[in-house]
Amino acid sequence: MDKGSGTSVQGEMVVQEFIHMLTIQGELTPKTLKEYASDLKHFTEWYKGNDIQSEEISFRIEDVDTSTLVHYREDSEKVLQLKPSTINRRLITLKRFFKWAVSESKISLDPSRPLKFIPEDKVSPRRMTTAEEQAFLSAVESGSSLRDQTILTLMFYTGLRTMEVCNLMPSDIELGKRSGQLTVRADKRNGQRTIPLNMACVALLKQYMAGLDSDSPYLFPSEKTSDRLTERALRHLIKKVMNAAGLEGLSSHDLRHRFGYAMAECTPLHLLAQMMGHINPDTTMIYVKGLNANRSSSAEDGESEPH
Repeated sequence: MDKGSGTSVQGEMVVQEFIHMLTIQGELTPKTLKEYASDLKHFTEWYKGNDIQSEEISFRIEDVDTSTLVHYREDSEKVLQLKPSTINRRLITLKRFFKWAVSESKISLDPSRPLKFIPEDKVSPRRMTTAEEQAFLSAVESGSSLRDQTILTLMFYTGLRTMEVCNLMPSDIELGKRSGQLTVRADKRNGQRTIPLNMACVALLKQYMAGLDSDSPYLFPSEKTSDRLTERALRHLIKKVMNAAGLEGLSSHDLRHRFGYAMAECTPLHLLAQMMGHINPDTTMIYVKGLNANRSSSAEDGESEPH
């Protein structure tokens, strides 16, 4: 690794600035922020520990190139023997860090762009059954206010994360006569994407937004404070409806997985990855693999039955 002269805190100050920016934005949970800081600390300590040319080690962001990051990935896998999921999470953190550094003119080129993730053998999440889906929708329709019904139906048909629902603004919604779309301005990895809306979502949104205060900054403001709906409150709402539907133990992640499975049956992988906000298409593949596994299992069950 080519390390030029410079103060030992120079690169670490840039890291601190990046973490401060994430904190100010407020889009990440405290747990996720802590993981970002931990991931970057792990990389900088590894970087300085791999300097064999001098005792005075400095971490300068402009000295990090793609080969350095490849070396870090290989060491994480072969020497430290970390799980692929842990390595990929740290690579995602580094990719976001260097992308931000370019946008802030800290460096001219992003060394992380060519960096590839490590393939993961992910276990496909459990898919909600048709009976569970019907029970959920029935509970939403019978025991929820118009606001809550709109939120839960939207999550069911779009796979939005709780954070993304809380951050939605009225301007993020585009409604036509029979269709529409919503824009996620900043998702978990700070990207932007659009998701189509079906007629059920369009009908509820039209009715709900007709009664929404014209000056409301959020699509679903808190009923208590009129400020941003918190993820904690949203998760509580989902848990309450799941329990009412007899689906104890299911959460917002199960609604997101339901969307992933449903769309995987008719949507190309790259488009589904975009709709779900996945940086790595391998993450989206868990739904395709899950569908294939279910089909194989169903075929075997059918062959074993007497005709």
